[in-house]
Amino acid sequence: MIIGYARVSTIDQNLDRQISILTEYGCEKIVKEKFTGTIKERKGLHQLFDMLRNGDTVVVESISRLGRKTLDILNIIQQLEEIGVQFISLKENMDTRTSTGKAMFQMMCVIAELERNLIAERVKEGLEASKKRGKTLGRPKLDKEKLTVALRMYDSKEYSVKEIVSATGISQGSLYRAINRRKLGEIN
Repeated sequence: MIIGYARVSTIDQNLDRQISILTEYGCEKIVKEKFTGTIKERKGLHQLFDMLRNGDTVVVESISRLGRKTLDILNIIQQLEEIGVQFISLKENMDTRTSTGKAMFQMMCVIAELERNLIAERVKEGLEASKKRGKTLGRPKLDKEKLTVALRMYDSKEYSVKEIVSATGISQGSLYRAINRRKLGEIN
């Protein structure tokens, strides 16, 4: 069976173009998903794997529909191969039913991984250069006095979190982190 997988990252985006391309290709079933590709655990991906059988073929409009991270995409393709399922990406003209298709896929993944590593190196170099110029990196230090006041206000149960945040100038996240650290005994 030829099964299509169509995914967009947000609910606002439209799947129609991908569905049209997959239907035109000859997909007998199409799994549709509106969820970010950066997350490995996706309902639609699980649905796809649940319906796959040895000898099936999975077709996507573009390899990026499987995911955003190279290793995640490689793992998905490897899982497909382990259960005897072939993979076709129409945009990249990649077909793992052929030796050339398998080699092309592996080369693309290596290049994508290299690109990701180069970006990480550039970010690291940029951060180091900023440090040398005397720039303070990371979250700004939390004013302990403001935090103490915020916790007292919270403990009094007379103020909403919104009022506490507005009055003290600390963020809601900082307040909740402090509350949780206090519960764990990390702060008094």
